[in-house]
Amino acid sequence: MLSDPAIQGLPGKVVPTGPAPTPGLLADMAQEEAAQRRVADLEKRFGDPEDPANPLSAAHILAADEAGELSPAGEQLLDDLVFNAEFVPTALGGRLDRLDTLVRMMRQVFRRDVALGLGYGITSFMAAANVWTAGSDQQRRRLADLLLDGQKISVAYHELPHGNDFVRNEFRADPVPGGYRLQGRKEVINNAASAAAFSLFSRTSENPGSRSHSVLLVERDQLDLERFSVLPRYHAVGVRGCRLSGLDFADCPVPESTRVGAVGQGVELALRSFQITRSAIPGMAIGALDTSLRTVVRFAVGRQLYRRTVMEIPHASATLSGAFLDLLICDSLALVGTRAVHLLPDETSVYAAAVKYLVPKMLTDTMYDLSIVLGARFYVREGEFGLFQKHVRDLPVLSLGHAGSAACQATIIPQLSRLARRAWFTGDEAPQALFRPREALSGIPFDKLALASGRDSLSASLVAAVDDLPSGSPEELAVQALVMRMLDQLRQLQEDSLSLSPLDRTALASPSSFALADRYAVFLAAAAVLGVWRAARDGGDSFLADPAWAAAALHRLARRLGQRPADLPPACEGRVHEEVLRRFHERRSYDLYDTPLAG
Repeated sequence: MLSDPAIQGLPGKVVPTGPAPTPGLLADMAQEEAAQRRVADLEKRFGDPEDPANPLSAAHILAADEAGELSPAGEQLLDDLVFNAEFVPTALGGRLDRLDTLVRMMRQVFRRDVALGLGYGITSFMAAANVWTAGSDQQRRRLADLLLDGQKISVAYHELPHGNDFVRNEFRADPVPGGYRLQGRKEVINNAASAAAFSLFSRTSENPGSRSHSVLLVERDQLDLERFSVLPRYHAVGVRGCRLSGLDFADCPVPESTRVGAVGQGVELALRSFQITRSAIPGMAIGALDTSLRTVVRFAVGRQLYRRTVMEIPHASATLSGAFLDLLICDSLALVGTRAVHLLPDETSVYAAAVKYLVPKMLTDTMYDLSIVLGARFYVREGEFGLFQKHVRDLPVLSLGHAGSAACQATIIPQLSRLARRAWFTGDEAPQALFRPREALSGIPFDKLALASGRDSLSASLVAAVDDLPSGSPEELAVQALVMRMLDQLRQLQEDSLSLSPLDRTALASPSSFALADRYAVFLAAAAVLGVWRAARDGGDSFLADPAWAAAALHRLARRLGQRPADLPPACEGRVHEEVLRRFHERRSYDLYDTPLAG
């Protein structure tokens, strides 16, 4: 089994005096210390992004992007770390023990280059999720060996004529004695030209319905080169370094052992594996907003306008504080999504869809807000602001593809009426561990992920909190008032969900049903923010324990729902602004982890 290179050779720690830690606390400390060391080691290896001598500087990453390639130094760094081990469960020799830790590691990559994050590893992670979820022991072992050997795996759902409606995909794996014959095309596939294996979503039956498709894990070496080819490269506006092409099969034979799971299980397997990838990938992309916010703060602090800095202009200052709050909102929802996979696997379907729908949408909106502060510099593709412009182009890619925004809303809509009847205002609240980013978790329960649930513990946590909220300070009173507004929103959601017609619970749902899914996702974000703040009051992070940020975040979410809440106490804005500047000057990340950064 691989050892953690960031842990080897570290000096010993001074053991504090006092009562011995409990076994549970020791487990928390061990997991958290290992995660912090791995993140710190990766950040150190990436180095100062502003150092022109650093081959992984922003200037070098931009040069690779202009050339339409991934950063060679970035790929080499990740190769040296055997970074693919982050996608392989520990039982198979890798380092994947917690989904939220994987997000923290990948966030450091996305901070530098979204294309490197997607192109180097996330495609492999998406393909592997199918195998970890339903593959045989032999398939899991073989895939682990390929990844630990530094190979890439492509995931192939997409066919241009059908977009997100992958159940209508026409690519076929026709059953024949001893295996299948592959026929058709897969398009806009990342790393199709270089991957050692492909996870192929394939039609195995002409019958209509959800049992018509299966998933195959096919190695390139198994393919007849006379019956298989790679399509020409697609050139994209964003993630220009990712090598997007396609696969073309012409009556190409593969053995029966390539099938993952049972015949006809493809849709079910996709929906279960989506719960893992939808929960994780948006949280990784928060790193790009972190870097972009830091870029604009640096500009605002250093740029003089009308005899004062841009940061002193009220609109600019409010925009930067708002961007910081949006980042914390996204991270709170992403945290809940990843930890729910471990703690609430039967409820993850709707949470994962909410994360994948709302977080990329908010990240893109916030980048636009930041671009207004930059003004004309936003259009510059090189120099100090070039990386900001690259992140603006790259981030929207996260909302596309087979797990795009509409597909995520379509996952939520059919569950709303069931949740309204069975869960809201009646269910048990979530465990506090759901909201504690540094608390230990057991392994990912791939076999326990459910396609739908009649419970919603996250919403129940907000409902349960109403009677237990402190009300001593103006900021705490503001939180209380905003939570009551969110409670009214849940009541309205319940009423509207119960009135959905049968047609509005299907793929033919009306626009109002999609708007309902949007409102529900925003409500879940509010519940996540409240949960993170409440859990932080028992911890050591003084900012997250402060009601000022929670009130300000809930205020933004209320306005996103079209409400007009009362003005916040002045101290809320001041406290958030102060934290924006502290993290900038101390070079610390803007997410929930407040991580030291290189440079």
